[in-house]
Amino acid sequence: MAKQSFKEVQQQARQIMAALEGGMYAPLYLLMGEEGFYTDKISGYIAAHALGEAEREFNQTVVYGKDTDGPAVVSLCRRYPMMSRRQVVIVREAQSLRNFDALGIYAGQPLASTVLVICYKGKSLEKRSAVYKQLTGCKGAVTLEASAPRDYEMEGWIRELFASKGCKIEPKAILMIADHLGTELQKIDNEVEKLFTRLPEGTREITAAHIEQNIGISKDFNNFELTRALSERDMARALMIADHFAANPKDNPITVTLATLFNHFQRIVTLGIAKWENQKQGRPAMTGLSDIEIAKLLKLPAPFFAREYIGASANYPNTKVFTILGWLREYDMKSKGMNAGSAEHGDLLRELILRIAML
Repeated sequence: MAKQSFKEVQQQARQIMAALEGGMYAPLYLLMGEEGFYTDKISGYIAAHALGEAEREFNQTVVYGKDTDGPAVVSLCRRYPMMSRRQVVIVREAQSLRNFDALGIYAGQPLASTVLVICYKGKSLEKRSAVYKQLTGCKGAVTLEASAPRDYEMEGWIRELFASKGCKIEPKAILMIADHLGTELQKIDNEVEKLFTRLPEGTREITAAHIEQNIGISKDFNNFELTRALSERDMARALMIADHFAANPKDNPITVTLATLFNHFQRIVTLGIAKWENQKQGRPAMTGLSDIEIAKLLKLPAPFFAREYIGASANYPNTKVFTILGWLREYDMKSKGMNAGSAEHGDLLRELILRIAML
């Protein structure tokens, strides 16, 4: 079975949560994969809602893989519930469980009154293994393998997160969160939860100012503003942002900034190649490149951002972009201590921007 895309993971997770919210519980949940956010969300919901408060004391057991083994978990699953229609057994850190194969044997004849939740975090079971086939072959079993999101998938995920709370969020605010928090889904979710405790009641649209005031991300000095300054060749502004980063290195790690710049210039060269292919065919450079089509081509969060890349493509011919991409690789190595001398990360970033300015 091919590995699911992050979009497919999101869809499947929504379906699982919808079933749980409708009171439908499976006999076995196998939650695994690189990204642990949905594993925690689903297992946490089951822990909080599968049983009433009075039932949990005798009918809900949470164990950790490093502290137990497969036969002991099976023994727990074979018990009958006390004064309840079901019991819940949650195995956290199941990737550390000794004699894990015992769970596969249990899956062949699960107890109808037990809900077993296996949280196998950070990696996945080998799909060709007997235990994987036994667990997924259990009648009614639910399996979720959560792949980690890519950078360009975060904007959509953040927008959906706010939509689930009945709120819109402006594109710049999305990029501020994605730029600052990366692909750490749980961290983003935690910050958004805190944000909503601080907002005035009735807030229906989140702006960049809300993010700056409540999450502590500067709306004027961030990687998004840096890439925009470079797109416009506003080098004074770009250097001002670099100075801010140098003064606040913990909040603005150079590894994140360089990765953001690399993705940015890759997008510029992608658009440049599309324009060149049009010209090669004797067509105007922008044929078939509306804002919507550019947003799709470059995987932008909204067509609104296409205008920036049209301008950037005019400012940076592909020959220059290829040179800049080479410099970015060079400075990535320097930031990791190779041939950097005594230069601080802030000095490296300023030097890089000056080289781009003079190109």
